[in-house]
Amino acid sequence: MKEQRDKLEAETNECAEKRDKMNEQFRKLRDEISGLRRERDEANEKVKELKLKRDEAKAKVRQKIQELKILREELNTAIRKKPSRTFQSLKEQFDGIEWKIQTTPLSLQEEKELIEQVKQTEIQLNIYRKIQQLKQESLDTRAEITGLRVEGQSCHDILTKTAQEGQECHKKMLAKTEESRKVKAEADNLHQSFVRARENTRSVQKEINAILDEMNRLKGEVRQKENAEKKHTEKTMLNDLEKLAREKLKRGEKLTWDEFKLLADKGLDAEDKSE
Repeated sequence: MKEQRDKLEAETNECAEKRDKMNEQFRKLRDEISGLRRERDEANEKVKELKLKRDEAKAKVRQKIQELKILREELNTAIRKKPSRTFQSLKEQFDGIEWKIQTTPLSLQEEKELIEQVKQTEIQLNIYRKIQQLKQESLDTRAEITGLRVEGQSCHDILTKTAQEGQECHKKMLAKTEESRKVKAEADNLHQSFVRARENTRSVQKEINAILDEMNRLKGEVRQKENAEKKHTEKTMLNDLEKLAREKLKRGEKLTWDEFKLLADKGLDAEDKSE
C-alpha cells in the first residue's frame, strides 16, 4: 500500500506539474489574445478614420467638379462676349486715351467722349481679364480635384491594407482563442486528475494509518501475551524450584543460596518445611 501511495503521489505531482504548465501556457495565450485584440481594434479604428477621410475627399471632389462646371459655364459665357479686338490692341487704346486725357487740353464735350471710350474699352478689357481669371480658377480647381483624388486613393489603399491587417489579427486571435480553450480544458482535466489522485493518495494513506494502528494494537496484544506467558513461565519455574528445594530439605540435603533465598522469600521456615 505504501508503494501504491508513492505511485499515487508521483502521479499527483506529475498532474500538478503538467497542470501548472498548461495554466502558464493559457496565461501566455490570453496575453497574446489581448494583444491581438488591441491590434485589431486599433486597425478597425484606423479603418474608420481612413474611410471618413476618403469619403470627405470624394465629397470634396464632387463639390469641386460642380464648381468646375460652373466655372466652365461662366468661361463659355465670357468667351462668347469676348471682343473681336485683341487684349493688347484694347490695352494700347486704353493707355493712349488715358494719356491724351491727362496731357491734352480738351473741351468738355471732347473729354466726355474720351471718358466714354475709356469706359467701353475698360469693359472689353475686363472681359479678357474675367476670361483669364476663370481659366486660372479652372486650372486651380482641376489641380485641387487631382489632389483630392490622389488623397482619396491613398486613403483607400492604406485603408485596404489596414483592413487586411485587422482581419489577419482577428483570424490569429480566433485561432489563439480556440487554442487557449483546448489548453484550458486540458489544464482543467489535469486538475481533476490531480484532485482524484490526491484523494486516492489520502484514501490509501488513511488505510495505511488504519493498518498501522491495527499493527500497533496487535503488537501491544502480543507484548501483553508474551509478558503473561513470561510471568507464567517464571512462576512455573519458581514453583518447580520451590518443590525441588522442599524435597532436598526433606532429604536433609544442603540447599543452594538461590533455593534458600526462594524459601525465605516465601516466608517459610526451613525447619517447618522439613516436617
